Amino acid sequence: MISVLMNSVFMNSNNSCNWKEDIEHSRDLNMKEKDYISFAVNWFETWRMAKKLDLTRAAAARFWREAVICKERKQWQQDQWAEGMRWYLGWVELCRKKGGDPKGIAERMRCAVNHVGARRGLALRTREAYGSWAGRFGASVKTVEEAMDSELAKEWLGKLVSETNVGYGTQKQALNGLVFFFKEVCGMDEVDLGVKMRKTGRRIPVVLSRSEILRLVERLEPKYRLQARLQYGAGLRVSEVVNLRVKDLDLERGTLVIRSGKGDSDRVSVLPESLKKALKLQLAYSRALYVEDRTRDANGVYLPKALARKLPNAGKEWKWFWLFPADDDSVDPESGIKRRHHIHAKTYGKAFRRAAMLAEIDKRVTTHALRHSFATHLLENGSDIRTIQDLLGHADVKTTEIYTHVATGQNGKGVRSPLDVL
Repeated sequence: MISVLMNSVFMNSNNSCNWKEDIEHSRDLNMKEKDYISFAVNWFETWRMAKKLDLTRAAAARFWREAVICKERKQWQQDQWAEGMRWYLGWVELCRKKGGDPKGIAERMRCAVNHVGARRGLALRTREAYGSWAGRFGASVKTVEEAMDSELAKEWLGKLVSETNVGYGTQKQALNGLVFFFKEVCGMDEVDLGVKMRKTGRRIPVVLSRSEILRLVERLEPKYRLQARLQYGAGLRVSEVVNLRVKDLDLERGTLVIRSGKGDSDRVSVLPESLKKALKLQLAYSRALYVEDRTRDANGVYLPKALARKLPNAGKEWKWFWLFPADDDSVDPESGIKRRHHIHAKTYGKAFRRAAMLAEIDKRVTTHALRHSFATHLLENGSDIRTIQDLLGHADVKTTEIYTHVATGQNGKGVRSPLDVL
């Protein structure tokens, strides 16, 4: 049974246009022209959706600057792609003049997954991931009927598993995204996408030595040093450190509460004694921004939806304010409300990678390496595996046991090379 949403998003032929069908049935284009026009349009649409831009000529001009001419291209390639973009923009204009919607199948599928996911209470990142996989499948089909064909989705997913090198977790995410699309968006009761996932080998986490962490923190921009020290000192994920609120700190008891972590569960971690003075200064800085916001009667900070409905004014209270607030207001991507958000995880991550390069650390360093290092160093210092599992918030101790393979000394492999005893 097809849901009402599916009908309104996909099946309204009077309101929707399909550039793929128009190209395929065009008598003014030969096969070669159809191929390079389709390539250019698919490239532009993929880029535009990744940038979350509306379908405008300004977006097309930005695409040409940032994705096409930014690299050395052969002239015949640029000429073909330019012709493809001219055809597409002309087609979009004609579609809109007739009162149609020029959004492609892939974009409509992504929008539908996002809307239904929001109603189901899925997190923004989950909706984006599911919508991305639904959109990728949508880009491979030509008609709405094919987009709703679960057998075609099964074939597409099988090729993803067999012909690409994506990891096991990515394969499962793609499967879950397509199942969500067919069940929740299309309203299908039963969906058989039974594709055998290809297992990938165990990957050893990147662990930094204590001296490497010190060098890295020293080369971080001052505004991000406390976040990095706290992430390492408490074993936090990057999303957990940027989402900390004032009420999550307990400086007297030396504890840190992580709310709605992975799996939507809370946990308590250790608060480093050495950071208490720096955290008090950070609280004073956040307090000044909070007072500024209240003086100008700014919108309160973001709250989870259920809590926002139950306590509509809680977002303006000090205890709910961000520990690491952004310098300026920004538009909330979910609600469209302009207010102060926390520092962006991507901004912090980029600063972290720059610092790793300056520190000349010859490892693939991301912010998550601090969490890996926290667990490994605890293990090397004698902490038991169950305590580390609890601090990290792992549901299964097998996930925590990976650190026994990188720890050194008695609590790691405990093996000494025979070369060293010669």
